[in-house]
Amino acid sequence: MKKSISYSDLVLLSKDIIENVKDLIQHGADKIELLMDGQEWNEMEGRFQELASQLQSFPVTYTIHPPAWDINLTSENLATRETAFSEYKKSIQFAGMIGASHVVIHPGFCFSPVFNKQTAQQRATEYINELCKIAKELGVKLAIENVGYNGSSIFTQNEYTNFLNNVDETAGFLIDTGHAHLNNWNIRQLIKDTKDRLLVLHIHDNDGTGDHHLPIGEGTIEWEEIFAAINEYAPNCEFILEYAPNTPLEKLHEGKALLQKEIQTNQLGV
Repeated sequence: MKKSISYSDLVLLSKDIIENVKDLIQHGADKIELLMDGQEWNEMEGRFQELASQLQSFPVTYTIHPPAWDINLTSENLATRETAFSEYKKSIQFAGMIGASHVVIHPGFCFSPVFNKQTAQQRATEYINELCKIAKELGVKLAIENVGYNGSSIFTQNEYTNFLNNVDETAGFLIDTGHAHLNNWNIRQLIKDTKDRLLVLHIHDNDGTGDHHLPIGEGTIEWEEIFAAINEYAPNCEFILEYAPNTPLEKLHEGKALLQKEIQTNQLGV
C-alpha cells in the first residue's frame, strides 16, 4: 500500500476553510494540516463546534498548525508569551474536537542577540510541558518544530535534538526541511538523531536565502540524501507538503507522487 501524504493548507492561505479542504482532497490529499492563521480564522473560536462538524464530514483526517505569525512562546514580553500560550491551548482543544493527530508547536524565537537563548529554551520547556498536560487529556500529540533562521532560532542543531529530553512524551519532533536548510543543519544527521521521537516532516524547498516554501526540487536541498535518511531511520513518520501560498495545487499532487516513489513502502506499517 502506498504511503499516505498530508497537505498543508498554507498553499490556500486566507481562503475559505471548507472550500480549501475540498480543493486539497480533489488534488489527492490523504490528510490535511489546517493552519489557523489569516482572516478566515479571526472569528473562528465561536464557530469551533460548527466547523468541527463540517470538517469531520469529509473523508480525510487532520493535523493542526496554530497561528504562525506574530506568535512567540519565548518572547521577552510576558504578555506576548501568555498570548502565544493561550492561542496554542485553543488550537489543542480544537484539535481534540476534530480528532487531529497532532498540533504543531513553534518553541519560540530570539530576534535580538541582546537576549539569552538559554533563557528562551527554559521558557519553551516550561510552556510546552504545560501544553502537554492539555494535549495528553485529549489524546493529541505535540510536534515541536525547528523554527527560526538568520539567527532567530533559539537552538543549535545539537540543542534541538536534545530539547525533548526534559519534555513530556506527549511531545515529539517535527523537522522542517526548509528551516533546517536555511540554518545549514545536517538534515540526514538530524533525522537520525531525532528518530526515536520524530513524528513529522514538513516538506518544502528553498535556495538557502529565504523561507520560500518551494516544491521539492525547485531549491537547493539535496533530496536524495534526505530520502535515504528517511528510509533508513524514519519511514513511518508523517510527511506534510507545506508549499507557499498560491503554489499551483498540481505541485502538491506531483510532490505526493514523488514521495510515494522515493519512500520505501515495503517498510511501512500502512
